[in-house]
Amino acid sequence: MKWLLRFLQYIYCIYALTCFILLMFLVLPFVLLSLLGGKVTGGNIIYQLCRFWAYTWYFLIGIRHKEIYEQPHDRSRQYIFVANHISYLDIPPIVLIAHQPMRILGKYEMVKIPVFGWIYRAAVILVDRSSPDTRSRSVRALKAALKHHISIFIFPEGTFNETGRPLKEFYDGAFRIAIETETPIKPVLLIDTIDRLHYKSLFELTPGINRVVYLEEIPVEGLSMRNIPSLKNKVYSVMEEGLRRYRDYPTA
Repeated sequence: MKWLLRFLQYIYCIYALTCFILLMFLVLPFVLLSLLGGKVTGGNIIYQLCRFWAYTWYFLIGIRHKEIYEQPHDRSRQYIFVANHISYLDIPPIVLIAHQPMRILGKYEMVKIPVFGWIYRAAVILVDRSSPDTRSRSVRALKAALKHHISIFIFPEGTFNETGRPLKEFYDGAFRIAIETETPIKPVLLIDTIDRLHYKSLFELTPGINRVVYLEEIPVEGLSMRNIPSLKNKVYSVMEEGLRRYRDYPTA
């Protein structure tokens, strides 16, 4: 019986991947046309197209997106969103919560994926952490987005958390930008992406619920660069406590 269930999962994963690729091809021409609208207007249109792609793909493969608001969320305000990073499936829920103009900071390596990489390049602000020049350009691009009243989204862990703990160590970038631009931080939790698609294999995809939890925003008014460690620790603690409320993790 176990081998049969595994075989059916392989079939399901192939079906899901096929739907993913076909939808990418469907959306790609409209993404390319949207680039004519410029970085602001065109970029906002691209995110709406990506939301259509994500909703449609979820529907076809049996994944249900659910948003949980532990505190009221004002969609008219501008934020620096931060979230835990645990799965390749972290991208669709981020797109789905883009109820306001948003730009995601994404790893450059993802542009190498056929079809998806083309849309990814158009939609995100790319960063190559091995290159100081590209890191500087990405920071400037993030600040430029904020100046245009566009929220930004950053994974403060940088890469997948494979530690078995709720979170791995945070980088300073998101918190430095928050203080420099006086933009509040909005932590969100990706609860189920590790269950829907484990990082160890693309053939671990399963249908089911995929929850995103909005936590209370963390203001940064009056903070300076010397407050980066304390701000980072505060956000880390809030997110870790939140993740432990929704999932079982070994105690430290």
